[in-house]
Amino acid sequence: MKRWRTKANVTREELAAASNYSPDTIKSMEQGVRMPTPRVLDVADELCRADGFLSAAKEYLVREKFPARAQDFMEREKEAISLWSYEVTYIPGLLQTKAYARALIENHLPPLDEETVEQRIAARMERQAILTERRPPVGLSFVMNEAALCSPQVDAEQLHHLLEVSLLRNVVVQVLPFERAIPAAFMGPMVLLETRDHERFAFAEGPFASELSADPELVSHASERLSMIRAQALSPAESARFIEGMVDQP
Repeated sequence: MKRWRTKANVTREELAAASNYSPDTIKSMEQGVRMPTPRVLDVADELCRADGFLSAAKEYLVREKFPARAQDFMEREKEAISLWSYEVTYIPGLLQTKAYARALIENHLPPLDEETVEQRIAARMERQAILTERRPPVGLSFVMNEAALCSPQVDAEQLHHLLEVSLLRNVVVQVLPFERAIPAAFMGPMVLLETRDHERFAFAEGPFASELSADPELVSHASERLSMIRAQALSPAESARFIEGMVDQP
């Protein structure tokens, strides 16, 4: 797109005005940071006299279902035979209701366009097939800090959903109350998973960067930390009663 624009002596500002985008958005599209939209390709095609070459690229615009920093992990998740997760501030994606997922994704910073929001929500719901549709079943263990349950986005529907999922025989749900939290519990969320080939990975997701590692030392450290957190968390039965108590709160 940039080559056609410069060849036609069209400025970025002119293309931005004609397509109703900001110059910075056009710049991010030209640099590959953001996916071009069909509208901007059509406008650029006409403005730059590209004879249909830019418009023809619309059929290749396939949006990624997941943020770039999480794509490698999502591929490994498809191969998992076991997965252990710890979350500090959010309900794990595999346990989220559609409404809760929407509340988080719609409030993404920087804001996402509506099409991307809907695709991200659909992708998150599709991931949840791992709970019930894999054969043999995947062993899943989730520990959530009490803070994750206290979020204003967590409603009765989400709490009931946690209780329903916790009844699955391949799923363990535990809560780490505030009074049981240890220093290791404040070091951020993490996931440990093992694939069908018995490869073990540790995944840590942050607000700006995420890391998926198969380094044995890092995986061992993550496993030790998660084991300490699980030991401090309420048992599955105690956790269910804890969540039930939150549902009953006025």
